[in-house]
Amino acid sequence: MAGEDLVELKFRLADGSDIGPSKYSPATTVASLKEKILAQWPRDKENCPKTIQDVKLINAGKILENNRTLAESRLLVGELPGGVITMHVVLRLPLSDKNNDKQQNDSPKKSSCACTIL
Repeated sequence: MAGEDLVELKFRLADGSDIGPSKYSPATTVASLKEKILAQWPRDKENCPKTIQDVKLINAGKILENNRTLAESRLLVGELPGGVITMHVVLRLPLSDKNNDKQQNDSPKKSSCACTIL
């Protein structure tokens, strides 16, 4: 049956809340998953991604590439028949100019290591 081929996913946000679970075809691309996440992103959250480039999906410690499908990206670790796979959502938001200036000003204060590997 075609329904048995579907993959059930939920997406865990940094604050511990979830989007989903929903079922997806193994032919679904990671980029289209990210678009669905953007469409379902909770409006009450402080940081909201603007594009799919602002979102990283992580499954079993691996960052998934936008051009790959679920079938290509799936890892067997932790997958149970009929189980829900949890993918973690990490935001890559652009830094404001003030944050960039602060980081540049802080860098001379950091100690550096002078280790030598023989």
